[in-house]
Amino acid sequence: MSRSAIERRSELLEDDLQVKVAGVDIDGVLRGKIMSKKKFLSVLDDGFGFCSVVFGWDLHDRPYVEKTSIASTETGYGDVLARVDLNSFRRIPWENNIALFLVEFLEPDTRRPLSACPRGLLRSILGELQQLGLEAMCGSEFEFFHFQETPRTLVEKEHQKLAPMTPGMFGYSLLRPSLQQDYYYALINECRQFGIPLEALHTETGPGVYEAALEYTGALEAADRAQLFKTAVKQIGLRHGVIASFMAKPYVDQPGCSGHMHISLRDIATGKSAFAGDENASAFGATSGMSEVMQWFVAGMLKGLPSVLAILAPNVNSYKRLVANYWAPIAVSWGRENRTAAIRVITPPSCSRESTRLEMRVTGADINVHLALAACLGCGLYGVRHQIALPPPVTGSAEAGDEHPRLARDLRDATAILTEPESIARQVLGSAFVDHYAATRRHEWALWADSVTDWELKRYLELA
Repeated sequence: MSRSAIERRSELLEDDLQVKVAGVDIDGVLRGKIMSKKKFLSVLDDGFGFCSVVFGWDLHDRPYVEKTSIASTETGYGDVLARVDLNSFRRIPWENNIALFLVEFLEPDTRRPLSACPRGLLRSILGELQQLGLEAMCGSEFEFFHFQETPRTLVEKEHQKLAPMTPGMFGYSLLRPSLQQDYYYALINECRQFGIPLEALHTETGPGVYEAALEYTGALEAADRAQLFKTAVKQIGLRHGVIASFMAKPYVDQPGCSGHMHISLRDIATGKSAFAGDENASAFGATSGMSEVMQWFVAGMLKGLPSVLAILAPNVNSYKRLVANYWAPIAVSWGRENRTAAIRVITPPSCSRESTRLEMRVTGADINVHLALAACLGCGLYGVRHQIALPPPVTGSAEAGDEHPRLARDLRDATAILTEPESIARQVLGSAFVDHYAATRRHEWALWADSVTDWELKRYLELA
């Protein structure tokens, strides 16, 4: 490395003593540590060892039931290689402005992207789009509950009868945020300082629920921001005496927490939208305002949706959100400005031509954004390559039926579809990833199947 390059790196951290590094695991949890600046600068070229156990255990650090080829007792939980992405640099304002960098995980022997690395998988899909002269853009929306609790009281209460930050159903309320005004504005201001500008923040219907819309940007940066946003909200919330939850469905009788993704493609050569239809085309018709590329892309997403559902709805609880009459889709469907469909297409006159886009509405707030976006883009790319014909849109409520198959009802069934020998997921994401990911989902299902729930106790304890 040249002396000037070394100096530029040193200048970036001129006044720092330490640096925080983090990578995204299979569940979307950021796993990382603090390094001395000296150590950090020494690993920029060749990367550093990171224990593979982060791909061998679950949300609660419990090793997976199935042995995986990446991390298990059979592999000895050896190190994988972590490579710093200097372009991910930002500072954490609520942690004394410490520098933060994201890493991607590589195979230590070949230095190729680790098949289970969410960020590396997304980067790979983006590379395939780039070969076609296309760039993906994305903006995320998250709904999340708040509880006036601490990590300790969650355990003491056994996660039952938690106190919501505010009571009642107050969607788009200007009154409720005033009860937590310091926290509300801290979210806006500190996220902006953290490099995660919000387009909007408002209350949603439900006790203590907020919804945030993150600014639209390139897909990799959008995924980074979304994943960091979830962590930021939790950290900022703790300082203000609240627990923020992105669980898909905390209450059976309330709407769940969505994690919708707005997606579009841009022509790299022209900088123009690749989704925008011909200006001179008819303003009427099922596909008016949609380019051929967009039609193929949406068709590919629909065709691949059943096989990637276990990625878009990654947890046992995710499927409690995907029920009728609760603002969540239940069938493979698309519609124009239709919020009951799995994919909502937004074209003029609802937006400008350059803002033509789709909204993936299956995803909940509990997603691993890098994986979910990789799955959506991969399926869309499949549609473009095969020029798949777009079926007619739904009008009215997108009910499940012969023309619109019902999505899998639980994680077990979704994972079974994911792992089918010829699944689109295998074709677009690779069998190495699919096999590892499926093992982690079967682990989740096994833990659920072996548990004794409150519902079982209430139903059977006395009368069975």
